This record gives sequence, structure tokens and C-alpha cells, in this order.
Amino acid sequence: MNRVKPIFILLICTVIYTTQCFAQEERRPQYPGGSKAFTAFIKKNLKYPEVAKLVGLSGKVNITFVIDQNGKIGSVTPISCLGAGCESEAARVISLSKDWIPGTLYGRPVRVQYTVPISFGFTADGSGTKIKLKDLRNSDYGFAFYIKGKAYSIDEAEQLMGKNFNSADVITAEPFDDPKFSMPGKKVVYLIVMKDN
Repeated sequence: MNRVKPIFILLICTVIYTTQCFAQEERRPQYPGGSKAFTAFIKKNLKYPEVAKLVGLSGKVNITFVIDQNGKIGSVTPISCLGAGCESEAARVISLSKDWIPGTLYGRPVRVQYTVPISFGFTADGSGTKIKLKDLRNSDYGFAFYIKGKAYSIDEAEQLMGKNFNSADVITAEPFDDPKFSMPGKKVVYLIVMKDN
């Protein structure tokens, strides 16, 4: 038993030394001022898209981007979908970011890919808000609803849901180009996909 202990201790010391050396050889990119400054930058510049606001759309959009060897942001791409312009707004804000302090590996600047979640919504607890169909009708946009596997006009949806719906029940809202649901005089028609409750 006495012969096993020194080898075990040597192995632990080697692992600790290697981990410390690797940690000193690698530095992740950093937004000037750190993560709190990056969060403040996003909050200051993010605009809730008009249609997302109308339907009370809440959730997160994950955005991936690359920080190059000079700290510049590039290849900004949404990798999750919320709809109603949230992806393009999240990508726009990330693209506005000032240059980062580049990451390094063994003392040399390297490209690093990042993924960050950008949150949209009215309520922090996810409970949603009551949205009046009347407000949707009076907007510059047209709306249809996808409920339990079928598309409905706003009038048909009102017969199923009543005059209001909870925004927490909205999964996504996407432009909808179906001649059956054409609405002259509206900028764009959106299909609101509802959770099956």
C-alpha cells in the first residue's frame, strides 16, 4: 500500500500543474468592461419588434457569432427561432457591438465562436399578458392563428378563444403568405402559432 500512495500523489500533482498551465495559456475573449457591460449594452440597444410587442411574444433567441483575432464581431447568426422579427433584432444588436478584447491561445490571438441568449418579453416569470384581438385588428398588420393543427382567420380564432388570449400561449409569429388569409391594406399577415392547451 505504501508504494501506491506516492504514484497517486504524483498523478494528482501532474494533473493540477497541467490544468494551471493550460489555464494560463488560454484567455477567452472579453467585452470591454466585462459581462455586466455587455448585458447593459444589449439592454440599451435592443428594441422589441412591433409585431412581437403586439402579440406579447416572449422567449429567448440564441445568437452565435465569431470574435476574430482583432476582436471584431462577425458571422452573426440566429440559431433558434422566436419569430416576429426577434431574430433579426437580436442579430442587429450583436452586430453593433464594439470590438472585444480578442481571445488568445498560447499567447496568440485566435478566432472564438460565442453563443448568447437574447431575451424578449414583458413578464419575467413567463406568465404572459392578456392580448385583445381588437388591438390586433386595429394594427397595421394582419393576423391568422394556428390552433391545434389548423389555420384560422382572426374571426374564426375569436370564436374558439374568445376576445383575448394569453401571450404565454404563443409559440411563434411568422409572416404568412396564404391567399386564403390575404388582408388588403395590411403591411404583412402573420400566422400566430398557439400552444395546444
